[in-house]
Amino acid sequence: MIVLVPGVPALLPSYASLDDPVADLRAACAAAVATLGPQVRVIAASAPAEKVARHLLATAGLEVVDDASDILVVGNGSAMRTEKAPGHFDERAEGFDDALRAALVAPDPAALASLDPALADALWADVAGIGAAAGLLTSELTAEVGYDAAPYGVQYWVIRWL
Repeated sequence: MIVLVPGVPALLPSYASLDDPVADLRAACAAAVATLGPQVRVIAASAPAEKVARHLLATAGLEVVDDASDILVVGNGSAMRTEKAPGHFDERAEGFDDALRAALVAPDPAALASLDPALADALWADVAGIGAAAGLLTSELTAEVGYDAAPYGVQYWVIRWL
């Protein structure tokens, strides 16, 4: 099984507060990660994304190994969907996210592998992990979307491929 979660730092305990700003996202991540086997391989393109993945797996009592068949991919869409987004507003963000979502849900490995890294960087989208996992997402898999929203102007998905 393959699961996608966002690498949002708000999922880490060091960002916890009395009022959880991402409670729905946290619950969706926990539910998806809990369906993985006891040993999981992580595909994350940055140290912060890796830290989020390891935290989610540790919370679920799962172990990170290099050769596991279950995989946790960390990535998210743009961070420029609204004026209050971390990267402010960019009119290209919604179209980028729509195309990325379609490629994830299909799944379409060719479209995922050919994501424009310059545009992704410009839109503050963390898609390097998604691109690295593209070859694993074959058209025989079925996507189950557990979360699809853009709180604070950042597009997050939690998806399981079965």
